[in-house]
Amino acid sequence: MNKKELRQQIRQRKREMTEEQIQAASEELGKLLSENPLYRQAKTVYGYLPYNQEVRTVPMLQRALDEGKRVAVPKCYGDEMRFIYLEDLSRVEKGYCGIPEPVADGPVADDPTALVLMPGLAFTAQGQRIGYGGGFYDKFLAAEPNHPTLALCYSFQMVDEIPTEEFDKPVDCVLWA
Repeated sequence: MNKKELRQQIRQRKREMTEEQIQAASEELGKLLSENPLYRQAKTVYGYLPYNQEVRTVPMLQRALDEGKRVAVPKCYGDEMRFIYLEDLSRVEKGYCGIPEPVADGPVADDPTALVLMPGLAFTAQGQRIGYGGGFYDKFLAAEPNHPTLALCYSFQMVDEIPTEEFDKPVDCVLWA
């Protein structure tokens, strides 16, 4: 199966999820994340705000803030993505493709060892990933390669094999529920 077909298949499965299924899986993933060593060691979390049927990350990011971690989320400027520190997770608006982004343009996050939570459509246990097709995270990680990375996904997003290209950056850890 090629990337396009895999994206279509996973998108369809996500559209079929109920809000209750999304919430239950998200709560389980929040527990798994809080127990993960990459998260525990992180002083800063570069997260993302959920769009459509994505894992509900806001409670996880709020927990990180409550634990004294710094939190940043992405904001797109053309074909470039920057992480913006966010202390109030409600200070967002629809941005690129309708995805929630910070209202402010700063402060720009500057922790080269921050844990990056990676969105995506499909993953393997070895960390291969298919994103949404924009290449934003691959470009970001090519420029800042020292970040540990962790993906949160639903169990049906886990696949045995993903067609990869040389610029695709694998994820250090994948958690699924």
